Amino acid sequence: MHRYLEVVPPETTILEAAKRMKEKNLGSLLVESTDAEGRMSNSSGIVTETDLVRKVLAKEIDPSRTMVDQVMTSPLLTIASDASMLDASHLMNTNYVRYLCVSEQDEIVGIISMRDLARYFVDSAGGPVHDLDNIYQPLSVLMHRTMGTMASERTILEAAQMMAEKRIGSLLVIEAEEMVGIVTEANMVRKGMAPHLPANSTSVGTIMNYPLIQIDINRTVRDASRLMAEEQIRHLPVTEDNKVVGILSLRDLVKMVSVRDKPRFLRQT
Repeated sequence: MHRYLEVVPPETTILEAAKRMKEKNLGSLLVESTDAEGRMSNSSGIVTETDLVRKVLAKEIDPSRTMVDQVMTSPLLTIASDASMLDASHLMNTNYVRYLCVSEQDEIVGIISMRDLARYFVDSAGGPVHDLDNIYQPLSVLMHRTMGTMASERTILEAAQMMAEKRIGSLLVIEAEEMVGIVTEANMVRKGMAPHLPANSTSVGTIMNYPLIQIDINRTVRDASRLMAEEQIRHLPVTEDNKVVGILSLRDLVKMVSVRDKPRFLRQT
């Protein structure tokens, strides 16, 4: 887990939160609520890039007039520091979240992300990810063949609304019938919201990531995980014969582990 916690007071504006996320290269911020002894408590909240996109951008809410405590998730979803990584993956998968706060004796002492889990499971010797090494085109087992797309001239607002409706974290960007880039929640928060660009008139082509970082379908799951870590991305297009045929996310890696191990988890709950 990460013991350094980036914490903001509840009266912080969404605009200020977006700027902090950009500055610190973070996908979430904890919203402060302390107990009588001044310790972070479970009644605190968390605000994520997903919250900013789905609850603010997509609904055309002014980020300079809205506070983080109006869109945060509270109480915090926590896990004990002595729990297993598999238990953490089940909690994330079941609650559809990317972050878990780690607690010791009712005090928040750290945070763990889906990226942390993916790195752990992929790099571990043995286990379900290791088993995929012997499968032909293992990425095809994990990726999604249905991909969200949007023309580059469409607006950030339209992209945010589509992401919120489809509950996805990225859209592939099209120009002249070619996939040229990808726009993600991180792009929208750090390149769109933080500089306070008008969402209803700024095109997704302005903030997308390009050229498109992609991986061949014949590469391993370990290759995909390491590429995502190196490039600091959560969504990776998968190609076959130089054509994009699917998209893989960190969530897909963790979900596969969770589903595979679900019977054991259910027996213990």
